[in-house]
Amino acid sequence: METLSKQAKPYFSLMKPGILFGNAITALGGFALASKGHIDCSLLLILLAGLSLVIASGCTCNNYIDRYADQKMRRTQNRPLAKGIIPNKNAILFAIFLGISGALLLAFFVNLITAVVALIGFTVYVFFYSFSKYHSSHGTLIGSIAGAVPPVAGYCAVSNRLDMGALLLFIMIALWQMPHFFAIAIYRLDEYAAASIPVLPVKKGIPRTKINMLFYVAAFITASFMLTILGYTGLLYAIATTILGFAWLWLAIKGFKSDNDRVWARKMFIFSLLVVTGLCSIIPFSIA
Repeated sequence: METLSKQAKPYFSLMKPGILFGNAITALGGFALASKGHIDCSLLLILLAGLSLVIASGCTCNNYIDRYADQKMRRTQNRPLAKGIIPNKNAILFAIFLGISGALLLAFFVNLITAVVALIGFTVYVFFYSFSKYHSSHGTLIGSIAGAVPPVAGYCAVSNRLDMGALLLFIMIALWQMPHFFAIAIYRLDEYAAASIPVLPVKKGIPRTKINMLFYVAAFITASFMLTILGYTGLLYAIATTILGFAWLWLAIKGFKSDNDRVWARKMFIFSLLVVTGLCSIIPFSIA
């Protein structure tokens, strides 16, 4: 049993559990928004299972594509494919199995539109983001598109349609991801430079990146308020948006006077997680 556990652990790592957990939170937010206070727990579990399998497939493919660059970055050099623990062929077959299983689960037990939305996110992440990030600083923007798919999938699982609610969720999470990614890029600046990945702080510098972060945080706050303005969420959500959003904005402003950009960027990253987790968690209790 212990041997089996040791063999399975690298494959579990390929799926990037942290990313799966984060996407599950935003998917839950979208699901709750469309449910309007009436959560179908069985549908939610099926959605999370199917969506997680598709995302895990994308993460596994991304690990395969990044295997050489990962060897040059301290935070990724111990990944299974970077160290050669798992054969490349096995990783590809594993990704195919995960993707097909997840897509079929969503198509047959949730609805077809949710499956299509999930596969669009997979396509953007694997075939556009995973390659573009090595050639352009705009790879981050492409990655934000893929990362904004889970809440839309969660919303569509209940509504079975794409409407203004789905669009607002997409815009909101896409905007959130930009300062979130930029914070990581500043915090890990030397590693991205070593791996020749032209993220914005490497290509344009940290001051330029801070300006972009400030813009995206402000835009995120605006998009978040639109959920209440258009009648999707209530007062509790608006209060949470005000507190968390403007606290994040203040932290972004403080970055221009920071004596240690690495420490400040890490704070921005951690607070970004608090913001998205807090807002998605409050949605079930603040339906208009």
